[in-house]
Parts: sequence; C-alpha cells; structure tokens
Amino acid sequence: MKLMSPGELESQLREIGATRYHHLHPFHKLLHAGKCTKGQVQAWALNRYYYQSMIPVKDASLIARCSHPETRREWRSRLVDHDGEAKGEGGIARWLKLTEGLQLDRDYVVSLHGLLPATRFAVDAYVNFVREKTLLEAIASSLTELFSPQIISERIEGMLSNYNFVTTETLAYFSRRPPQAERDSRFALDYVKAHARTTEAQQSVVRALEFKCDVLWAMLDALYHAYVAPRHIPPGAFEPQD
Repeated sequence: MKLMSPGELESQLREIGATRYHHLHPFHKLLHAGKCTKGQVQAWALNRYYYQSMIPVKDASLIARCSHPETRREWRSRLVDHDGEAKGEGGIARWLKLTEGLQLDRDYVVSLHGLLPATRFAVDAYVNFVREKTLLEAIASSLTELFSPQIISERIEGMLSNYNFVTTETLAYFSRRPPQAERDSRFALDYVKAHARTTEAQQSVVRALEFKCDVLWAMLDALYHAYVAPRHIPPGAFEPQD
C-alpha cells in the first residue's frame, strides 16, 4: 500500500464519514423524520447522556499523554466545552436540559440505572481505545466531528418540525455544538495529516476513525433493537411509558 499525500489521506477519511457515519443508521432516520415515539426519543437521550458524560474523561486521558504544551492547550478547550467553567455550564449540563425537557428525572439519568448494556460497552470501549492506543490514533478517533455539523442541523430542523414535545430550549446543546466541532475537527485533521508520515501510521488513522464510527453505530443498533424492533429491552433498562 502506497503512502498517501495529506490530501489523499483527508479524502479517505471523509469517505469513511460519507459511508459509515451514524447519520445513515435507521434509528437516526426515524428520529429526524419525526417517526419516533416520545419514549424512543427519551431512550435515545438517556443513553446518549453516558457518551456525553464520558467525553471529558476521554479527553482528560488524552491530554495526560500529550508531551507538547501546544497540543495540550488546544485539546483542553474540549474539557471546558463539556464540563463548563462552573456548575450548570457546558455541554453535559445542556444535555441534561434536553433530558429534563423530555420529562426524564435528572437523578435517574445521571445514575445510569436505565442504560442499555450495549451503550455502556460501546462507550467504555471508546474511552479505553483513547487511553491505550497511540496519541495519533486517539486524536484520529475524534474525527467523527468532521461530520457532526451536518447531522446536528438535520436533527434540529427535523425534531423541531416533527415533535410537539421538543423546543429550541430543549435542543440548546445542539445549537452551541457546530462551531466547537468545526474548530476541534480542523485541529485534529491538521494533526493527523502532519503526523501520519508512514503507510502504517496512515492506516492506523483510517482504522481509528472506522472504529469510532463503529462505536456510534453500535449505540444506535442497541437502541433500535431495544426500542424499535424487535423491542427486546434488557432487564433493568429504561422502559418507555408509551
């Protein structure tokens, strides 16, 4: 396999997004088209909370491995984005506003008692990937953010148009996220293009992004299996009232 130019590497990474990103998943198509019940939307928000809550844990472990202060300075903005500078601020707090707007009890959401087992396994696998793989692979795994602004715009438009139990305040997390994702993905993309200088390194970057897409896809597979078809909800997991 030949060494790709930085531009060729970027093209291959973007092709992964076009063919493997979770905006293509049947559950997301139902969600954005207004075809989910309120209970299914609640299940999605509750399970996605675990992913959101573990992002700063993942990022803190990545920062701890950075030997260059420039990289640490750049990456720590992600911690502020999700944790905020004070209690009640940041992306995690805004996600809890979403779950509260969907009439889910905050303590129940935070307790993770209703979490699907597959959600826990998928998110934990991502956190462990970032801890255990090379710094290059860890940074590459974040590149799903290249594709998130599109899915966020579709989500806001689709959910506001189709669900009378959703408001702009409920979806405040998403209105703030696109510029953050664009900033973060630009840095990560520049980093991997500059540091993946061998065919082996480039292939590790490709596999890292594929892995992250698999994590997001597996989370939606679990939601679909439990709450759409065949509706096999694992013992102890959230059970919608509708």
